[in-house]
Amino acid sequence: MTESIRNKKKHTTDNLLYGLIYLSAGFSVALLVGIIGYVCIRGMGSVSLSFLTTVTSYSKGTVGILGNIVNTLYIVVLTLLFATPLGIGSAIYLNEYAKPGPMVRAIEFTTETLSGIPSIIFGLFGMTFFGEVLHLGYSLLNGALTLTLMVLPLITRNTQEALKTVPASYRSGALGMGATKWYMIRTVLLPSALPGIVTGIILAVGRIVGESAALLFTAGSDYKLPVNGMGYLGKVLQSGGTMTIQLYLSMQHGDYTTAFGIAVVLLIIVLGINFLTKYLAGKLDVNRR
Repeated sequence: MTESIRNKKKHTTDNLLYGLIYLSAGFSVALLVGIIGYVCIRGMGSVSLSFLTTVTSYSKGTVGILGNIVNTLYIVVLTLLFATPLGIGSAIYLNEYAKPGPMVRAIEFTTETLSGIPSIIFGLFGMTFFGEVLHLGYSLLNGALTLTLMVLPLITRNTQEALKTVPASYRSGALGMGATKWYMIRTVLLPSALPGIVTGIILAVGRIVGESAALLFTAGSDYKLPVNGMGYLGKVLQSGGTMTIQLYLSMQHGDYTTAFGIAVVLLIIVLGINFLTKYLAGKLDVNRR
């Protein structure tokens, strides 16, 4: 039995399936390259230093997205501040404290269902509950709370899967040495699961940056910068349009030049997030070993 599987004779059906597999992979790559290439060709000419560092002003004759970039940063930071502790805490409870049974299955089913709900429904809920019932109106805080509900399942599930990959011997070894359960989780479990947790958080950032439908109903579309230091704090309770919202509005008004310019910036951010995810996951995994 020295003949390996690779050296076995391939039949016609095998060759056909190999061809279909390579064709599918090539189509996926070509599709990605085509989209990136088309967007860059249409929008790269619009991206400049002034485009990234100014705000659109008809009186001054400037076109820029600095206000939208700042609003996007607000949304990302606020959403992560709410979603990260809740998601990691929920995963720790489900994986380490809750006893397997109907309750855990119900929570996991609810989490998976939340991840499949269309974003526009989250926007409708955020507009009525956070906006009208809690009187937050169109504000960055409203948008961040709504996006928290959207990315919470992503962070929870990724953290849960990361915790499951930690060997049981780590837990029993720490507890056998006299450590309390919380001390074991804090000093052994979480550091070991850190690559998967960070990956989930960065993927959540990618979804936050690319979201538009929910924010259109909750955060509004204002693109102005805060006036002073206190204005930056008060901006949380004011309307603020992210880059995706501005892209939608530019397309709606027929301003394709600005829209494709924003699309180029968003593509660069999304690609950067993907590369950062791979780099940090590999780096943390190496450090853990």
